[in-house]
Amino acid sequence: MSPTLILASGSAIRAQLLSNAGLTFRQTSPDVDEAMIKSELLRDSATPDQIASRLAQAKASAVSDVSGYVLGSDQVLEVDGELFSKPTTPAEAVAQLSQMRAARQHRLHTAAAIVRGGTLVWSYVDQVTLTLRPFSDAYLEGYVARNWEEIRYCVGAYKLEEEGARLFEAINGDYFHVLGLPLLEIIGFLISEGVIEG
Repeated sequence: MSPTLILASGSAIRAQLLSNAGLTFRQTSPDVDEAMIKSELLRDSATPDQIASRLAQAKASAVSDVSGYVLGSDQVLEVDGELFSKPTTPAEAVAQLSQMRAARQHRLHTAAAIVRGGTLVWSYVDQVTLTLRPFSDAYLEGYVARNWEEIRYCVGAYKLEEEGARLFEAINGDYFHVLGLPLLEIIGFLISEGVIEG
């Protein structure tokens, strides 16, 4: 019997990506104070890659299972050196998207970590550069109003797999990374460990 895979995330899209790839896993939400970890790392001048990596590892470690492979993942959005968090109000979502539109480009730093028996056995981080369209203020406000209940849980206030695709002109990088999971790299590691066939 192959070892268990545990997804340390409450994210529906991350679970869907693993499921669509034919992976069997169980899902649990980690109890991690992301804001505190991020704040400490920023105080220590950590890079966005380091922050995403540390948060992914913290999530995996929080639910580490001796017999299984625990997968944690995180994403950090950077606009002109400023890091964004998930919006707390529709007005904040509009402001974030307006700032990203003005900058034209932003970067998503996506990280994953796999912990087994309390030990980090694999980690990965990469960046994707996204270019926004010059959409109108009216479209932006309507987009946020129509999608608020979904995008409030997303860094950057968009879901590329839904109407959020209309906000973008180009993506330079892996689509799965934008969705919050370096899926191909995870699959490669799991195959190499004999957790899944390939």
